[in-house]
Amino acid sequence: MNNEKISSQSLSPDNSLWKNWQGLSGWNYYFLIKFALLWGGYLNFHPLENLVFVAFLLFPLPAGWLRKIRNWIAIPVGIALFYYDTWLPGIQSIISLRSQATALSFDYMVEFVQRFINWSWVGAGFALLVGYLFISQWVRITPFVVAALVWLNVITIGGPSFNLMPATATTNTPSTNTPTQPGTTDSSQSEALGPPTSQNLTAYYDKFIQTQQGLHTEFPTSLPADAQPFDLLIINICSLSWSDMQAVGLADHPVWKKMNIVFDNFNSATSYSGPAAIRISRASCGQSSHTALYKAADQRCYLFNELAQLGFKNELVMDHSGAFGDYLKQLREYAGIQATPLPFGNAKAELTSFDGEPLYRDLSMLTEWLESRQKDDSPRTVTFYNTIELHDGNRSLATNKPVEYKKRLQDLFDDLDNFLDELDKSGRKVMVMVVPEHGAALVGDKMQVSGLRDIPSPSITHIPVGIRIVGAKAPAQSEPLHITSPSSYLAISELASRSLDGKLFTQDSIDWQKLTDNLPQTPAISETSGTVVMKYQDKTYIRLNNADWVPYPQ
Repeated sequence: MNNEKISSQSLSPDNSLWKNWQGLSGWNYYFLIKFALLWGGYLNFHPLENLVFVAFLLFPLPAGWLRKIRNWIAIPVGIALFYYDTWLPGIQSIISLRSQATALSFDYMVEFVQRFINWSWVGAGFALLVGYLFISQWVRITPFVVAALVWLNVITIGGPSFNLMPATATTNTPSTNTPTQPGTTDSSQSEALGPPTSQNLTAYYDKFIQTQQGLHTEFPTSLPADAQPFDLLIINICSLSWSDMQAVGLADHPVWKKMNIVFDNFNSATSYSGPAAIRISRASCGQSSHTALYKAADQRCYLFNELAQLGFKNELVMDHSGAFGDYLKQLREYAGIQATPLPFGNAKAELTSFDGEPLYRDLSMLTEWLESRQKDDSPRTVTFYNTIELHDGNRSLATNKPVEYKKRLQDLFDDLDNFLDELDKSGRKVMVMVVPEHGAALVGDKMQVSGLRDIPSPSITHIPVGIRIVGAKAPAQSEPLHITSPSSYLAISELASRSLDGKLFTQDSIDWQKLTDNLPQTPAISETSGTVVMKYQDKTYIRLNNADWVPYPQ
């Protein structure tokens, strides 16, 4: 009898576990916000982690200190999970950039933070909150939230070939029928690997890196006796892409009409300055992973060293000090560029950079280089010129007010245009290569706000590259030759190698088609620390921190 009584008491509603079940309460709004952002393609949503978080919130605990502790723990966990679900830079990336952030000017930091505030989203979030509070008076929202999370987990069991976004991005770069060179990875290989599952995408990327390791430019051991001396000038522009030029209406600036060769489909493979400098300095080898940039490379990879061995004196010119982000130090340690920067001399400073130091006008710096070159009797030089005039956050030195990107780009293009005219008048033989570092992210997307470049999206890495032969005997063609095949730095190195004898400057006519025939092609794959963005079967995919690949949202 007593046993029956005890059993009855243990099963009574007052003592059962079921009375401790509770709904998600305010956390319902948290998940509704996530669902809305996911539907719009603004989240890198992790269904399983969110389902586990819901289970943690719903687990029945008796009223008292245990439930209070859970409620307090849930707040930081929820914030961290929300951040984890966004496309914002990872903690590793933030830690690596913290020293640079402290060097940024206060005005620039305030301006940049304001870009993260989208008042349309704030208004939509408020409307969603009011709607939730109104409906929750009659309808229990928790079952719908849990059901939605379960459904999202079910549809992703098959792998990342399921797209949680309403749309996926396709690349904007032009297609080409040019045959792929031996040793490169082309679209036919991606077709052979099958559908874009995470396994197939990883296999494609691994194959690409493996193939690129076997590629390099063949340089001669010495120049022919009748080689003509000339200078090679590489103009490395920070924050310039096709997307940026189109956004401000300067894609048709006359300076591009003066180019002999224009690459329409060139990939910078990175979205940061330091890695860009290393990649162009190692242009004589195939594209490496981001991690490999900070390890020693084969000596054949270093373009400036290869040219130095053939008598090209190395020179370095910058419109800034190179202190920010240890840029100059990276040139020394990883790019193999040891030349002393050209003094600013009489160059004119008109801007203050994002970190507060003066920036010198490009025409002034290039003129300083030309005047210095006229006094130097070295027969051959290769010069690396880096300009950050277009970098986000630059201000007028006179007024300390921001200068619009369009105005700065107009000035830079005008300076390049005028400088090419000066070179023509000087009579010097110069091969000018305009090779930007990466874009400015002038137009943001669903993954990044304007100006944020942690993810090397196609709009950032698709850069304009132009080649101009100054001082040639042959008349310039009426229109530049456009290279539409997918290209990167190996093509630049190959062009330099083909031009080493200087005969381009003395020929009565130049066969531009022959000069550019069968240049190395490189598929559009870009990297930063922990991030890979890759074109596969005419669509773009992204992998963050070695997680599964997902379609790049549009």
